[in-house]
Amino acid sequence: MSRPRILCISFSHFLADSRVLRQLKVLERFGDVTTVGYGAAPEGVAEHLEIDASLPSLPQTVGGVAKLAVRAYRSVEFDAPAVRRAKELIGDRSFDLVVANEARALPLAHHVAAGAPVWGDMHEWAPQERTHVLSWRLLVAPFMTWVCREYLPRTAAVSTINGSIAELYEREFGVRSRIVRNAIDLQPLAPSPLAPDRIRLVHSGGAVPGRSIETLIEATKQLDERFTLDLYLVKARGADAYWQSLVDSAAASDRITVHDPVAPAELPSVLNAFDVGVFVLPPRTMNHRLMLPNKFFDMVQARLALVFSTAVETDALIERFDLGRISPGFGVAELVEALSTLTHDDVARFKANADIAAATLNSAEDERVEAEIITSLLAR
Repeated sequence: MSRPRILCISFSHFLADSRVLRQLKVLERFGDVTTVGYGAAPEGVAEHLEIDASLPSLPQTVGGVAKLAVRAYRSVEFDAPAVRRAKELIGDRSFDLVVANEARALPLAHHVAAGAPVWGDMHEWAPQERTHVLSWRLLVAPFMTWVCREYLPRTAAVSTINGSIAELYEREFGVRSRIVRNAIDLQPLAPSPLAPDRIRLVHSGGAVPGRSIETLIEATKQLDERFTLDLYLVKARGADAYWQSLVDSAAASDRITVHDPVAPAELPSVLNAFDVGVFVLPPRTMNHRLMLPNKFFDMVQARLALVFSTAVETDALIERFDLGRISPGFGVAELVEALSTLTHDDVARFKANADIAAATLNSAEDERVEAEIITSLLAR
């Protein structure tokens, strides 16, 4: 008997998208998976249809922008160059299940599904993905809202990263979502011992303007000699000047080191050598206010203490498991205050609590939910 045929659409670079890679690991248990998106073929898929990385996944051509401006959404939903190319690559293939990662993939998913069930993994809150950017807020946000209103009620299963965002999807579009967090696999690690005269801060992620990495650097400079900061930064396309500004600022202190990025699979073991994971994100969008990012779970699995700026979902987990401190604001002064009172005993306790929490804050529950979704949809 032939295995079900599953299509996974993601307008991200598959090999750099840890959420989609975890999703694929579950999909491959149930059928032969075809992927369409940017970058090389993920391991284990039956077929990969690669889209040229230069093709944008939103309608950014002159014609596409004009249609967005006049809100001619029905005529623009397949206009994005990457969407057109994906449609060509898929051709007349047929599938038993189609997975759309994020709202921008929904129109294509429903088009190629031809009646097969569609699972929409919305990741975050689609209508406000990048509303801190004026052009996105004026042109793309209304289009994303239209896509969600048009397609989510017809989508057989919907998932998102946390309960707060699930409530938004139900309130605004009348759809119930399953929760699939950004948690990684349980890692076979233990808290690393503390150095007697050091508290080793660490941060990993994209060097993207708005992520406030400069706040981490300036706060470390103001902290006492106990504190060091190590940064594992991914260069963002088009943000070379910002990355260089971070490198230059870090070079002014011998307690701050900038490293090359680390592959997602290796990150927890690399972070494990440190003591406190730090992250500050000003709430410029709804997704920022309701964040539950990959790095939260990476740091827990690395058995680190946490110091995060306040956000609804991360605050709840930090307090529930007693994982660290919450900075009440988003500036240098608030972060210095949150960090400066940490003692070695505090950090040791938080790291030990992370070790306990790691048994819960991992991907096992998410994979169970994904397996339930897939089983239910394929049974149709």
